[in-house]
Amino acid sequence: MKRLVVLTGAGMSAESGLRTFREMGGLWEEYDVYEVASPGGWARDRSLVLRFYNDRRKQLLETSPNKGHLALVEMEKDFDVQIITQNVDDLHERAGSKNVMHLHGELRKSRSTVDPGLVYEIEGWELKEGDLCEKGSQLRPHVVWFGEAVPAIEQAAELVSRAEILVIIGTSMNVYPAAGLINHVPYTSPIYVIDPNEVSVPGFSRINVIREKAGTGVYELIKILSHD
Repeated sequence: MKRLVVLTGAGMSAESGLRTFREMGGLWEEYDVYEVASPGGWARDRSLVLRFYNDRRKQLLETSPNKGHLALVEMEKDFDVQIITQNVDDLHERAGSKNVMHLHGELRKSRSTVDPGLVYEIEGWELKEGDLCEKGSQLRPHVVWFGEAVPAIEQAAELVSRAEILVIIGTSMNVYPAAGLINHVPYTSPIYVIDPNEVSVPGFSRINVIREKAGTGVYELIKILSHD
């Protein structure tokens, strides 16, 4: 089986009803990113940060995977599908995808504030002040905040370097370090971008753009690849 590596962003989950962060009407218009998604914000107002992510988690539990998520699962019949997602939701997993790497953490998990290696599943949607790890430290959302390193980026780059086909879905590829992953794809590997918006990736002429939302675009890709 050919190795098909998929990079997904907010546009992948938008069709499930999840609010995006950067688009018009997105969450960053309503919230100061540094107050709810940075170590400084956590230090200043822990209750605000917990409330912000509790709201995101509650919304996530009310949504379901969309056709795009399900189509990627279908592709596992014919390809070795490896997903690298910038999303913190679990919709890929709930759809049935077997190989999912989360670059920016996972919304339905918490971790210790003194030992990043202590990660816990969150039952339901609420993480509260006073919820402690086994070392007695407050639990925080298991997400990568602005100003923090992306621990999985090297592993993701290595995976992209072995891609026989690269697919980019619902991400502008403007946010680093994730945007730099495309530079690791082998020169001989075709690149497909699925996005309803106009997409331009400087320096890459071999990009095939499918101007559709994820739900329609992934099925379009399946048709294209079945004729190759």
